[in-house]
Amino acid sequence: MTSSLVRGRPRHATAHIRVRVAHALVGAVAGAGWLALPVLAAQEPATASPPRAAPAARAAPRDDETSAVDLILPVAVLGTAGVVAAYSYMRRGRRASGVASATPAVSTPAESDRRARAALVEADDSVRASEEELPFAAALLDERTLAPFRHAVHTARTELSAAFALWHRYEEGEPRDPGDRGQTLAGVVGRCAEAGRVLDARAGELDRLRRPGTGPALEVAEGAFRRLAARAAGTRVTVSELRERYGPAVGARAAGCAEEAMDRLVFATARLNEARRAAGSGEKGRTARGLRAAEGSVAQAGILVAGVDRTARRLREAAALVPAALTGAETVLAGARATGTAVPSAADDTLAAVRTELTAGPYDPLDALRRITRALVRLPGARGGVLDTAADLVARAAVGEAEDFVAVHRGAVGADPRSLLAAAVRTLAEPHPVEAAVLARRALELAERDVRAHGLPESGTQGTAGAVLGGVLLGEEPDGGPPVSFGGPETRGRFRTG
Repeated sequence: MTSSLVRGRPRHATAHIRVRVAHALVGAVAGAGWLALPVLAAQEPATASPPRAAPAARAAPRDDETSAVDLILPVAVLGTAGVVAAYSYMRRGRRASGVASATPAVSTPAESDRRARAALVEADDSVRASEEELPFAAALLDERTLAPFRHAVHTARTELSAAFALWHRYEEGEPRDPGDRGQTLAGVVGRCAEAGRVLDARAGELDRLRRPGTGPALEVAEGAFRRLAARAAGTRVTVSELRERYGPAVGARAAGCAEEAMDRLVFATARLNEARRAAGSGEKGRTARGLRAAEGSVAQAGILVAGVDRTARRLREAAALVPAALTGAETVLAGARATGTAVPSAADDTLAAVRTELTAGPYDPLDALRRITRALVRLPGARGGVLDTAADLVARAAVGEAEDFVAVHRGAVGADPRSLLAAAVRTLAEPHPVEAAVLARRALELAERDVRAHGLPESGTQGTAGAVLGGVLLGEEPDGGPPVSFGGPETRGRFRTG
């Protein structure tokens, strides 16, 4: 695989270098011949008209001819050595210029750090926006036609995951050598750039196939909006049930998601109406701009509604597991004591507190399972059976909650929570569910902190502020700016006018 440090080297630059090397070779050979020419010319008359002299005298010209040959050989060797030296010098220069052109000079480590953070956020936003557009394209295109775009998103996601893994190691202090750390940051930027390039390469083609400024694309978005609006209305009942069964804290989280979903749908309504009016007057640019904004908002509303439903399902699963998890945990504690293993007093306290909550109710069963599994994580026998099932459920719930929050607030979320979320996904796959849950919860805490620090834009009517916060709009203009779309940094904001 080509190193990310040299992927961006222009091909025509290599061709120019080869031409210059060829010119150098020809020039060096010509120079060697030019140096030898006077010697050859000096010997030419004696060869053409040898004087009549005694045989003993004829030996002198032969000695001169040998001297000429002896002179030509060193000259040729010197010329060849010069050519080789010039070629080697130019190759070293080519390598240096290639790396320098692909990796911009950075004056300080702090600037390199900032560049890597910005690249991670930009690439992550590009991948998420591209993923959001694919379902709308799938309603218009067959799978065979859509396959290259799915592949592009998959490739970009793979590059981004590798970039996040590099960044996480960097944040953990590896590598330690300053030069190697600089190369690690360059690798992060290079991976992110490749992710964006893959998406940019397909953006124009998807526009030609989808034709977002036309009626069929608008009808698909309107249909998706109507189906989601019906589902969103049902979340109010779900929120009420969650609050009653699992307590006010759980109900408040679900209610927040439901409110944000309705906010996105209000924005989608306004933009779909604008797009429909523009389509009626034949303004394809305005139609495409309004359509893409509506599609992004509908996609985020769908994430929020699905999140409420998924939370309700996982809470039911967790409530059914809590009694068995308590029994399994007590067995683990008893086994540890029987083998002489020290048992932290906090483990007993945790189990006692969960039993009290279970009896008193209402309580958060996912939080109860999280505390049980975390209290036992370092004890022998804690892996396996019902405790493994509980830990996996808790981790998936935590990762899903953090993923949904970042997805619908990406306009404000920075690189650190995104990196921790990516680390949680990797850790869950290893699988280390308890550790994954810890990382996901920390990612959510940092993402919520970023959103609080960012605040809401003041230019918000009809859900515009939420659309900017969610990254549906780029936020570059008083009305929220252009909508994002499938593509990398060069094309994802291409619907800027209309």
